[in-house]
Amino acid sequence: MTLINGLPAHVLFVHVVVVLIPLTALALVTAALWPRAARRLGALLPVLALAALASVPLTTHAGEWLERHVDDDALVRRHTELGDGLLPWALGLFALAAVVWWAGRRTPAEPGRKGGTRWSALPVRIVVGVLSLAVAVGAVVDVYRIGDSGAKAAWHDAYSKTATGAKHAP
Repeated sequence: MTLINGLPAHVLFVHVVVVLIPLTALALVTAALWPRAARRLGALLPVLALAALASVPLTTHAGEWLERHVDDDALVRRHTELGDGLLPWALGLFALAAVVWWAGRRTPAEPGRKGGTRWSALPVRIVVGVLSLAVAVGAVVDVYRIGDSGAKAAWHDAYSKTATGAKHAP
């Protein structure tokens, strides 16, 4: 999908990425550090992470199409290079969201029964929490860097620093 209602799809899809990646990162960290939140979020956490993951290649594909339809520019190339680096972060968010969901839905074994999980063990929660925090911060910072480079590429010569045109009504 490259055009939506005559507009380049990339400029619309980026809004999905800009919302879903940070939202997923926040939900993941909350669920990883607070088991009760993981249980309350339930399957919503991995579903949200999957939607965020799916939005990244959709957006980059539309962006590559757009790149071929604008003037060659160093800022556009930089934005494209940065954009290609988001997929591993989104994949990490999804993988950790699936782990947190899976572990959070299992209950510890009853005395005398095999099975259950050691999810409640503090060392496991600390490791998953630290990994979740690291991946979440990396993903959000990457989204910021990509968005900043895209805004610079789109707007660097597209406006005047001084007001022009008709006078504004009071």
